[in-house]
Amino acid sequence: MMSKPLLIGIAGGTGSGKSTVAKEIFQSLPGENIVVIEQDSYYKDQSHLSLEDRVKTNYDHPDAFDTELLIEHLKTLLNGNPIDKPIYDFEVHNRKKETVKVEPKDIIILEGILILAEPEIRNLLDIKIFVDTDADVRIIRRIRRDIKERGRTIDSVIEQYMGVVRPMHLQFVEPTKRYADIIIPEGGYNKVAIDILIAKVKHILSIK
Repeated sequence: MMSKPLLIGIAGGTGSGKSTVAKEIFQSLPGENIVVIEQDSYYKDQSHLSLEDRVKTNYDHPDAFDTELLIEHLKTLLNGNPIDKPIYDFEVHNRKKETVKVEPKDIIILEGILILAEPEIRNLLDIKIFVDTDADVRIIRRIRRDIKERGRTIDSVIEQYMGVVRPMHLQFVEPTKRYADIIIPEGGYNKVAIDILIAKVKHILSIK
């Protein structure tokens, strides 16, 4: 393992293709030591709330995340030590009791809608990426994901998107684009941008 891991941050709106970009990087560097950390894993524990109240939580607001724990875990990994990453259950809107042990790797990819909104996280990142995708594409992807993976109805997804997700995107997510080193339009479908990014990662690794 390198003396200091390379920490790559991938931000962007819901359904923008952040996970696809992370996957492309992961698969294009098969010989490297890579781990992906999702900001979604760090939603705050809500065991003190009823399910009815947990459903009402604004999950697209910075206050929904346990940012302090995320920063602590990132620093732990960067210092070469393992972490116990939380597991979030989106059907019950709460953390599971179980955790996942994550070992430190040469490349750490952090992906999430609001990672560039936090100055302390930005200062830890070696490469800051913003995935920029049209809103109509993002809402269609979110509907598909939330129905298939999170047990939601189409009406509840649309209601949440219009009432919370869209205004939070405009207020908190979109402005963080200015902090990015690289902006990737259309996410993982932009093969040219992905290839350039991977070449940059390989170059950094070669001189570390």
